[in-house]
Amino acid sequence: MNVSVILFTADLRLHDHPPLRAALDGSRQVVPLFVRDPAVDRAGFAAPNRLAFLADCLRDLDTGLRERGGRLVVRSGDVVEQVLKVVAEADADEVHLAADVSAHARHRETRLRRVLEEQGVRLHVHDTVTTAVPPGALSPAASDHFAVFTPYFRQWSREPIRDTLAAPRAVPVPDGVGSEPLPSRTAVTGLSDGLAPGGEQAGRSRLTAWLRDGITAYEDRHDDLAGDATSRLSPHLHFGTLSPVELVNRARRAGGGAGAEAFVRQLAWRDFHRQVLAARPEAASVDYRTRNDRWRSVPDEVEAWREGRTGYPVVDAAMRQLRHEGWMHNRGRLLTASFLTKTLYVDWRVGARHFLDLLVDGDVANNQLNWQWMAGTGTDSRPNRVLNPVTQAKRYDPDGTYVRRWVPELAHVEGPGVHEPWKLRGLDRAATDYPEPIVELSEGRARFLRGRGMAV
Repeated sequence: MNVSVILFTADLRLHDHPPLRAALDGSRQVVPLFVRDPAVDRAGFAAPNRLAFLADCLRDLDTGLRERGGRLVVRSGDVVEQVLKVVAEADADEVHLAADVSAHARHRETRLRRVLEEQGVRLHVHDTVTTAVPPGALSPAASDHFAVFTPYFRQWSREPIRDTLAAPRAVPVPDGVGSEPLPSRTAVTGLSDGLAPGGEQAGRSRLTAWLRDGITAYEDRHDDLAGDATSRLSPHLHFGTLSPVELVNRARRAGGGAGAEAFVRQLAWRDFHRQVLAARPEAASVDYRTRNDRWRSVPDEVEAWREGRTGYPVVDAAMRQLRHEGWMHNRGRLLTASFLTKTLYVDWRVGARHFLDLLVDGDVANNQLNWQWMAGTGTDSRPNRVLNPVTQAKRYDPDGTYVRRWVPELAHVEGPGVHEPWKLRGLDRAATDYPEPIVELSEGRARFLRGRGMAV
């Protein structure tokens, strides 16, 4: 019987998995392989929260495979070398892999194709596994990619989305291919206390609940900080325990409406960032559009931002949520990024690195390009906008519930007054050790505009 190797990367699921279905085509045996790549560790991307979530995902994937008569093979080392070893052990004649957009992934694919061709082994790279629309499928007439979301979204919305594939009923795996033990969350230290569980089963349960109870109101409530009305599916999209194609299809089948449309739009943003990174891989670390910024170096202020001690409650609440959960509400991400890059005028790469250290959904395309968007060095058509944390807090956390949840020093302050604790007087102010603001908002804005060479 012919044998295929399916190399899992950021697609740790059985449902809607084109590479797996293709690998099984023609009653072939399959070696489901995941390689723990030390290059990820060396690059600083193996953060504890993601390692723990990954361990959950791999164990869940192995369980699903065993229910279908198979198992997951786990190896550690250079991905290309390990794939070659497994190909030889299984006498495989083809390898299947999901397409990806990062520079590391594309270099891995190029190396893998070259060495497999030398061995007479075919490499099949599949689109629409980690995106709903392939990164290179859409482009304007005068460029290789869209630099503005709105025209991209118009084309993306007209693009046909393939049908969702069912999970295979059986996954026959040949004997004789060894595996390392599966990793365990319990072996990982330094985790966020409130880190959610990973794995396809957890992701599908959350998706079902979201489509039943959350998506209808998404348009109206997605910026409600205290309401926690977002899907929280981003970690599962990052690790591929859920398929973006399936999410688009199921959201559209959920009855449409403004909530479903708004949710699908967020999935399109995810594809948008991937097509930008595919065309400009250097944007992971270099300004997409330089503003000739003279970023400030202020270690004490950066540390206050990281610790959630800036003196601006909504910023601090979001930063503390990040540390506790390894996740942050999207509105909080915008506010904290604006505060660091435009109020403190600190390099966006400093913030992006901190987020990657903690976010379980830390993703090169989404994280780096969202930071660039907020810093004004990315694709934002209003690069010098500054989000006022007080105004934003009063709008998106009007009674202060979100702030009181994450900043217990202010739990005794009732109502919207919690957003401006520096205005408290007497015993109310004495009752808290919450810090004074580390910068006046007007001062920060003026400094930022000067740095951008704009009149104040």
